[in-house]
Amino acid sequence: MRKNIFKAFMLLLVLSFHQGRSQEDNIYAGVEFDMPKVATPSFPDHTTNIKDYDAVGNGIFDNTSAFTRAIDALVEKGGGKLIVPRGIWLTGPIVFKSNINLHVEQGALIVFSKDKSKYPLIGTSFEGLDTYRCQSPIYGRDLENIAITGKGVIDGSGDAWRLVKIGKMAPSQWERLIKSGGVLSDDGKVWYPSEAYAKANELVHNFNVPPFKTREEFEAVKDFLRPVMVSFINCKRVLLDGPTFQNSPAWNIHPLMCEDVIIRNLTVRNPWYSQNGDGLDLESSKNVLIYNNTFDVGDDAMCIKSGKNADGRKRGIPTENVIIKNNIVYHGHGGFVVGSEMSGGVKNIHISNCTFMGTDIGLRFKSTRGRGGIVENIYISQIDMIDIPAEAIRFNMFYGGQSPILEEGQEAAQTDHQPIPVTEETPAFRNIFMKDITATGSGTAALFQGLPEMKLKNVTLENAILEAKNGITIIDSDQITFKHVKVIREKGNVLTIYNGTHVNIDKLDYERGKEPAVRVLGNASENIHFNKREIDQEQIQIGSEVKKKAVKLQ
Repeated sequence: MRKNIFKAFMLLLVLSFHQGRSQEDNIYAGVEFDMPKVATPSFPDHTTNIKDYDAVGNGIFDNTSAFTRAIDALVEKGGGKLIVPRGIWLTGPIVFKSNINLHVEQGALIVFSKDKSKYPLIGTSFEGLDTYRCQSPIYGRDLENIAITGKGVIDGSGDAWRLVKIGKMAPSQWERLIKSGGVLSDDGKVWYPSEAYAKANELVHNFNVPPFKTREEFEAVKDFLRPVMVSFINCKRVLLDGPTFQNSPAWNIHPLMCEDVIIRNLTVRNPWYSQNGDGLDLESSKNVLIYNNTFDVGDDAMCIKSGKNADGRKRGIPTENVIIKNNIVYHGHGGFVVGSEMSGGVKNIHISNCTFMGTDIGLRFKSTRGRGGIVENIYISQIDMIDIPAEAIRFNMFYGGQSPILEEGQEAAQTDHQPIPVTEETPAFRNIFMKDITATGSGTAALFQGLPEMKLKNVTLENAILEAKNGITIIDSDQITFKHVKVIREKGNVLTIYNGTHVNIDKLDYERGKEPAVRVLGNASENIHFNKREIDQEQIQIGSEVKKKAVKLQ
């Protein structure tokens, strides 16, 4: 009997091992570029429980010292697993060290203190710029072999840090927020967590990074400098597997200049009203797997970055070799996003088998003059989207920090169709391939917009069904190819092209409407090809400024 039980147990172990290996192997299947297998961290067989260090899980006792002592004790043994059992564990920042696995068991809730004095000012990077911020609730730098695992919840107490705009809350929520404390802006439309925060906000003209030079200047507005919740900088072999990360002060998870990163089986949540409440911002990192995660956040969900403007170009570290599979996104400004901080470059990204439900934009690419950097070799496939209020696909090279759906007080970014000289500050997006894309209930099917001096180049959309109120617009773009694209629009043109070059449209499926299906504008438009078996001359409206023979039916 015992032998049979032992054999059954061993068989289960073998099956579990092969199932895990099979799942991991499937992550690499179909990837269009060569990349090394991502190394998984491994830990010594030492385990300790946070309770062994006088921690109390009642949500009241401050366990900051207990976490520090427990991690230090494991480090002395060479590393291992720190178990956080069921309970509510209030703490200040948790500072990681190499060879530590923070294992948050199901039923455990780590809540970070709202006392901002516990988060010292440190030199770091935020929104792609070198700056000072408050130390992150979970922080590690220059480490190897680190992990956060388990089925517990990690809460950043972000409501103590963030401003809130009146337009992002229901009236009853807004009333409760005002009664909780804080201060209102003069017009009563913005709530700030403190008077110091409100004063600091008036000084900021560069997104959320004050344009200061000295540490003393930053110290004077420390209350304003809310951190990302999970900050791992220059770390190797990083694993996040299982927990729920929620309610972050700013971005939720931010691997910066990391290598061999695995992010899987996470639930990442932020309130819809959370300012800069991104889910995952992967920056200047390489060899990364992101799969089987769920995001429901207040800003971009899965975002690829590499530094901003001169600071990003000086760093010069691209984000590269990234596989993103089997993720679900609910609310967010964008489902999958590149930019706008991409000055160090982005290359070799594969994203497939993802579902976006109600994100403002589905596939979002953004940058602007001044960034520099090259985004290339992006492969996107098998993406399903529903109820996208803005564009299902958007390339915007005139990004100015606005939300996809403009909030009160925001104005649309100004576009300039006059080319300027190309310099190191000119961003470039090229070699982007999308196939098997489905989007229903969108505001606009797609926007492909480059710069007049640096066109969006070599983009393919294949096997797509896009249902939207408005059709597709192509502006300042070169080498755009559509194959088997069906557009179901409520009004207007199916396709508008402005200053497009080398555009090839094959197998375009649409229903005739009151207006011509296609409109071609701009004196720079040329070499635009349609299949005459699918569209006739009457369905193409050509502007008087367009050169003769710029549009060809073949």
